[in-house]
Amino acid sequence: MLAVGNPSRGDDALGPQLLEYLQAKRLADVELLTDFQLQVEHVLDLVGRQTVVFVDAAASGPEPFAFYPVTPRRDASHSSHALSPQALLHTYGRLYGAPPEAHVLAIRGYDFGLGAELSRRARDNLAAAEAQLLEWLAAAR
Repeated sequence: MLAVGNPSRGDDALGPQLLEYLQAKRLADVELLTDFQLQVEHVLDLVGRQTVVFVDAAASGPEPFAFYPVTPRRDASHSSHALSPQALLHTYGRLYGAPPEAHVLAIRGYDFGLGAELSRRARDNLAAAEAQLLEWLAAAR
């Protein structure tokens, strides 16, 4: 699992916060990585993986979260310092062949202000996303 987000920017901390919750559960066979944003170097973190879940906060979209499969696609972020999951998978494919199965868990956030804490609504969405993800992980085993 690879979560991105900035803990200093309110609801942008949703991804890293979810990984903290999961880390406390000590899930077998689940590796947890977090960073501020996806970068080309994260291709190396995908090597040897069968499945990856990208976790991030979403400033728009469905509430409380969206969970969907993602496939490789070159997009405008391929030349940026921050990649989309699709562009990261595309880069992986060019270097190593078929990428791992991948999903995005986009947890709806509302307040991304510098120094803000997680909003109440985002905390509720985080709890719902955690429950869904744990259910999905159990079914995948």
